[in-house]
Amino acid sequence: MSVDLAAQRYNMVESQVRPADVTDYAIQDAMAAAPRERLLPADKAYLAYADAEAEYAPGRWLLKPRDVGKLLQGIRPRAGERALAICAPYAAMLLEAMGLSVTLLDDGDLKAPAGVYDVIVCEGGVASVPPGWTAALAPGGRLGVVVREGVVGRALLYVRSEAGVGDRDLFDCAQPILPGFEPAAGFAF
Repeated sequence: MSVDLAAQRYNMVESQVRPADVTDYAIQDAMAAAPRERLLPADKAYLAYADAEAEYAPGRWLLKPRDVGKLLQGIRPRAGERALAICAPYAAMLLEAMGLSVTLLDDGDLKAPAGVYDVIVCEGGVASVPPGWTAALAPGGRLGVVVREGVVGRALLYVRSEAGVGDRDLFDCAQPILPGFEPAAGFAF
């Protein structure tokens, strides 16, 4: 029996992404064409279009399709911009399809990326945003990331302006935390 992956991608966009108010046609088109299953190990490829996080490597998770669509819509990527995708192979695939120049960072020093970018996106959860990420934002640059404090997290948008870097909430999200980005251990009675 053959699986129609194009039909699965179409259904993912129509049943998970569009109903979540992802109205940007460029994002929808990229998601309908991007072969998400290629990012997963063969034994997990069946999760590619499910409404679930999918582990693509030990400790590395793709965001749910709905969440990556909403995160990218919040970032508002534009063709021609420079993007950095930190542990975000699916977002990288989508941004490339949308005409951005993308650097994928999935190993090495994830907290202090080299270069300056218009768009930075991370598909893993973090307890707090490393200063190196906001330092790598160009003027007008946008960073989208899930910050976890306990069980629930928030997808946040950081924007660099002349006055500095500000942030705002986008939506609730419970993405697993990336190894090395857990909360600092504190003193407790």
